[in-house]
Amino acid sequence: MAIFIDSIATNRYKGRSILYSGPSPKLMPISLLAPLCALLYLAATGLQLRHLSQQHTGLDRGVFALGLFALAFHMLIVWKIVFPSEGVDLGIFKVAALISLVINMACVTSLTRRPLQNLLVVLFPLSALTVLVATFAPDTIPLQARLSAGMILHISSSILAYAILTLAAIQATVLALQDHQLKNRQTRGIVKVLPPLQLMEAMLFELLWIGVVLLTIAIASGAVFIDDIFKQSLVHKTTLTIAAWLLFSTLLWGHYQLGWRSHTAVRFTLVGFGLLVLAFFGSKLVMELILHRG
Repeated sequence: MAIFIDSIATNRYKGRSILYSGPSPKLMPISLLAPLCALLYLAATGLQLRHLSQQHTGLDRGVFALGLFALAFHMLIVWKIVFPSEGVDLGIFKVAALISLVINMACVTSLTRRPLQNLLVVLFPLSALTVLVATFAPDTIPLQARLSAGMILHISSSILAYAILTLAAIQATVLALQDHQLKNRQTRGIVKVLPPLQLMEAMLFELLWIGVVLLTIAIASGAVFIDDIFKQSLVHKTTLTIAAWLLFSTLLWGHYQLGWRSHTAVRFTLVGFGLLVLAFFGSKLVMELILHRG
């Protein structure tokens, strides 16, 4: 996932390069905006936990309102730190904040048709952490001034795929917990506020379908617009990402052809997501924070 973002500084790209030179919006200092954003996320989390403790199943308006304000501040922060006027910053902490923003936007948008509000209890605290770290941690790579149109497609599809598959991984974890409690006839606690097991499973496979389509686009665009996706600095990312794609694709085929369901779906989803995390964040962690290479 996003397997080639950290190769931008060292690779030549096919296609015409374009220079990002958009104006940076005038904001309050990021050092103030980031803590405010984090506090809004944590307040929304606390309100949702209180909502769950009272065994309410719907989406609380207060949680939704706080979440929207936090998302707005998060978006401004990402715009400022990832797209400064000098170029594009794709360091590991900045990209983590960008990905968490996309994940939250995907989840909040999905709330209009699917009951995913319980995932916010996990997503919002993590987002608060990524915003703070991205704002106050030191830069790990130099700014990149030029991105080809093809690389913009590759990076966008990679981030979207990672966001959707992150939601799928969290959904799989909740599904496993729900299935375990039902099999042990534990009908109290989280089971009471979750949708029926069949609906939870259907939501998981919807997320997997969307994620696999986006991941396919990311891999294909990387193959087209990066000169050599199997060069030494990229081979481990490429291999792990393709392995994850194969796992997710096999799971979807097995579900519709062989009737694979909850236990198998959870295992395949979590292993595939683990491979994506290693492919992207594992490699960027080593390259930027240990080897100090962009």
